[in-house]
Amino acid sequence: MTIENIPLTLVDGSTANTDDYANNVVLYVNVASKCGFTPQYEALEKLYEKYGSRGFTVIGLPTDQFKQELASEAEIAEFCSLNYGVSFPITGKVWVNGRKRHPLFKALVKAKDPMGLNGPVLWNFEKFLATPDGKIHRFRSVVKPDAPELVKLIEANLPR
Repeated sequence: MTIENIPLTLVDGSTANTDDYANNVVLYVNVASKCGFTPQYEALEKLYEKYGSRGFTVIGLPTDQFKQELASEAEIAEFCSLNYGVSFPITGKVWVNGRKRHPLFKALVKAKDPMGLNGPVLWNFEKFLATPDGKIHRFRSVVKPDAPELVKLIEANLPR
């Protein structure tokens, strides 16, 4: 499965495209500011700092589908910066499920988790690791960003 030519609007209003990250390892995470998993921002930022210069990035995609996100993109950006020092890209709010599902999530939800399950995003902080070979590895919310199985996949697929 490949994720090609999907536009992203970043929280600051600028645009990016999934093609900008071709040949890199990308961890797509649906995030929220008022969730029990929100402290995972800290580990996400540490991964980004550790591997960012080697062809890895984290992209946070805020969603309010589970009613745990702040009202505006400006509030989200401020929250992430002040509380977790987030420097990786954050998009504007997106839908992860349903008819309004963002095109990126239309592709991501086809990926199966380690138990062989795919389908709708079940909660905030689900993680989808896209590797340069086009594979998508799905990790549910309870899997921390610095979990050994996730870090091992990142390290094994770094392009440089």
